[in-house]
Amino acid sequence: MDYKLVFAALETVCEDNISIMCAPSDLPYGAVANRLVTCIRGIQEHGRALEPVVGGFTAVFHHYDFDAQTPGNGYRSLVKVLQSCLLHIIHKGRYITANYNSAFFRADHNASEMEAYCSALCQLRALLHLAQRLMNDNEYGQLYYLQDKDLSSQFVQEYSSMHKACFYGRCLGFQFSPALRPFLQTIVISMVSYGETYGKQQSGLGMAALSLLTSGKYVIDPELRGSEFERITQNLDMQFWKSFWNLTESGLLTGLNRIASSPVQVNLTLTLPPVTLRLPLASDPSLTATVSPPIAHWGPGPVNMRLISYELREGQDSEELLAFSQTDPPPVSISHLPWVQKQPCSPWLLIHFHGGGFVAQTSKSHENYLRLWSKELNVPVFSVDYSLSPEGPFPRALEECFYAYCWALNNCHLLGSTAERVCLAGDSAGGNLCITVSMKAMNTGIRVPDGIMAAYPATLLTTDASPSRLLTLIDPLLPLGVLTKCINAYAGEDCQTVQPSGGSNTLNSLGRDTAELLSDLTQGASNWIQSFLDPMRNSGRSRSQSGMQRKTLRNETCRPNAGPSAPNHADHVEYPAGFEPLRSACLAFVRPTTCPIIRNPFVSPLLAPANLLRGLPPVYIVASALDALLDDSVMFARKLRDMGQPVDLTVVQDLPHGFLSLSQLTRETEVASTICVEQIRKIFQQRHPTPVCHKPLYLEDMCQDIS
Repeated sequence: MDYKLVFAALETVCEDNISIMCAPSDLPYGAVANRLVTCIRGIQEHGRALEPVVGGFTAVFHHYDFDAQTPGNGYRSLVKVLQSCLLHIIHKGRYITANYNSAFFRADHNASEMEAYCSALCQLRALLHLAQRLMNDNEYGQLYYLQDKDLSSQFVQEYSSMHKACFYGRCLGFQFSPALRPFLQTIVISMVSYGETYGKQQSGLGMAALSLLTSGKYVIDPELRGSEFERITQNLDMQFWKSFWNLTESGLLTGLNRIASSPVQVNLTLTLPPVTLRLPLASDPSLTATVSPPIAHWGPGPVNMRLISYELREGQDSEELLAFSQTDPPPVSISHLPWVQKQPCSPWLLIHFHGGGFVAQTSKSHENYLRLWSKELNVPVFSVDYSLSPEGPFPRALEECFYAYCWALNNCHLLGSTAERVCLAGDSAGGNLCITVSMKAMNTGIRVPDGIMAAYPATLLTTDASPSRLLTLIDPLLPLGVLTKCINAYAGEDCQTVQPSGGSNTLNSLGRDTAELLSDLTQGASNWIQSFLDPMRNSGRSRSQSGMQRKTLRNETCRPNAGPSAPNHADHVEYPAGFEPLRSACLAFVRPTTCPIIRNPFVSPLLAPANLLRGLPPVYIVASALDALLDDSVMFARKLRDMGQPVDLTVVQDLPHGFLSLSQLTRETEVASTICVEQIRKIFQQRHPTPVCHKPLYLEDMCQDIS
């Protein structure tokens, strides 16, 4: 959509609203009308200041794309998010103009909505100013500013003090596909309810009861929900995040996922003992390389994994394979069932590394799309449950994934495959591991996989500034505070305990008391729906609390150096005269990633020298335009392309980080998951080395403009 048309429509809507509210009226709106006029004039001022800024970005942001056929980078994303915000304001403004004189017009509710979006617009204006600073100070065409550590530190300081609650209340998820917003709202309600009771001396049942009782108030009061979510995302510890993310590991939820997912004939959890492996060298198969079992941090230990196959194949019911199963009682072979026909080994093998920020989740969390992949591709899926941080920081996870890869090559006949073609696939942290396992295979001299499919991979595990990472200010699924906690945990800076090699299976030791979160989830959704069915029930309370929130927010709108708790801004980012972003009274503690390990090329492959990347198999990257890690994908794809390496980048629209785990929720996430399947299929079906790809498959923009 032409940005000039958007700003022209915004100006018209603002003028129409001011005109109708300043006109004589018999309706008793009084103070509410004054609030609306003040708010709309603020929106009008922001819009007039932002139009030339957006024009400047629009003129040059194509220079930062991967190629002309693949538009996508952090500068484009910021402009798109701003336009989404403006379109919501235009839609709401037109509604107010059309219904202001109606007897059923909810004046206080609509004033609160416009004030929330005015706050969001103010913060987005600040983000675009920071992006301007990045573009002006950085080298031409570069998205990351890797040289100036002071600049990255300033952005971290800005994040720490800027107000964020407006993005988690009434404006939650405005930038994403409309079908995802109810899901995001339910997740946030569940998280803040659980966060309020987390750490209290209660049993699991007691915490569930407390969460149940507190969830309703966060449905009724979006401002309270936003401020509480801001507090949680900024200052709670890693164990909270692990326990919350591991909601997907709860038995009931995974049971529901399995009911909704494609049925499979093989779903086995396996444990490999730590024994030395020998594999033929890629250059001379008559010679072998020795691969030791994982040893980092606590010595040799077992590696856990899961085998999923839509059809039963040769070897998958063998006693040799079932000897690795830790299921008690042992799994019953389905090969004896009369309606099950054993299929021959597949020529393909898909090896999967799951996401979760290196700190949470397992293959169990990702079963919903792995089952579908096995069916759609007719291929066995071998997913690795690597050790999680902070208990098992780098390089433990990499060692375990590489060991599992080597074991799969040696024992593919047990997995129902001849491994004529092997593909590595993973999302987020798993995408990072796909790349680094392939680098390690090259470094060891053994066979590399035939291709990599990495969905929204993390290729730079630092807090270095980039335009897409500015989105961490508004992202409910990947705030900067959470991102840095995950990075520091993987780097070993938050290492807490060392697990013995004989420790319990990762599948059985994930977090604590997460079952009660399902109750919060259900109750939050129920209350959220009820709040729409009976909106007038709590209008008095909402009005008073909204007023208190607005007063607090006005008090927080101060200069960064005001107050004893403000961060040290000796190098404070200068904004245009007369403008300052809203500041939060709840300051975030974000520890920058300073550990030298994060610049290890096997941690941050974007920083790897050419000799470690040359020889990688074809890499197919599927990224999201609204993901804070988008620039990781764009810069890594450009680096590989410039080296002459085969690479393909696809950028999907309107979806958050982690969209694969949401593939069953909406049509848009289903289409994005299908793109990942097609990229894997390309790897399996290619017969010759793939040339550098300049015309990748990409998802058409599915955004529905707000008229």
